[in-house]
Amino acid sequence: MGWREFGDVRHLECTLPHWTRQTADMTGVRAVLRRVLVVAATLGVVVLLLVAGLWLGQRWLIYAPDTSPVPAAATVLPGASDVALRTADGLTLGAWFVPAEGPRRDVTVLVANGNAGDRSQRAPLAAALRAEGLDVLLLDYRGYGGNPGSPSEEGLAADARAAYDHLVSTRAVPPQRLVLFGESLGAAVAARLAVEVPVGRMVLRSPFTELASIAERLYPVVPARLLLTDRFPVAELVARAAVPTTVVLGEEDRLIPPAQSRAVADAARGDLVAVPGADHNDAVLGHGPAVVGAVTRLADGLAAR
Repeated sequence: MGWREFGDVRHLECTLPHWTRQTADMTGVRAVLRRVLVVAATLGVVVLLLVAGLWLGQRWLIYAPDTSPVPAAATVLPGASDVALRTADGLTLGAWFVPAEGPRRDVTVLVANGNAGDRSQRAPLAAALRAEGLDVLLLDYRGYGGNPGSPSEEGLAADARAAYDHLVSTRAVPPQRLVLFGESLGAAVAARLAVEVPVGRMVLRSPFTELASIAERLYPVVPARLLLTDRFPVAELVARAAVPTTVVLGEEDRLIPPAQSRAVADAARGDLVAVPGADHNDAVLGHGPAVVGAVTRLADGLAAR
């Protein structure tokens, strides 16, 4: 009996260190798992906060207006006049009307700006177009150039429609003698207007296919397509517009991939003008010969009708 008890005690003594090691190992595993879970939970909270911040602040990321008042039109472009546009939702927006110089083509260009700045920064484009005998309306969206309101996809569409109504109703511009010029994000504004109302021609400078495609490039770890409130589906719109369209792109554009602008041209079944070596904000794309030439060629097509 005593030997058996001695044997049991020796067995217990032999197995105790092994059991203790197992318990210690399990405790270590649990501690590691706890740390992993804490880190995962922290990362999850950070990601959720980031996504929430991007969703709440997305329009701050999309739109970059210069909100300060612009000077009087005639001080920048002699002969130009300040215009007040009234939107369907009750806003009064400032714009500039720039009359043609020299032999007139009897065609008006409505400029839909990109996402940054204000109309004064498009004065070189207006000057180049007016020198070719074209009337020009430089529009500033809500929230831009001292205008009231905050920009949004629907808001910009309403602003462009107000500019269109001013030209057609107040200035008696025949819709078929109106050329829309959309710059970058403004390409979406122009394309939507061309779907909703009759126009003669359209020039799109550096357009993207849809806003989500750019957001995904800039924020690859964020589900941008799911978060975006404003979508600006340019390729889809130009396919529906049925308006003769020319797309101008810079071959070295680092913001809007040239492939996207080419896809827009394909969707529009339109002409394509590629400017070698040009980046998105280069002056040659803002008001250079390729851009002005694209507009005047379309204007001449209208004049021949």
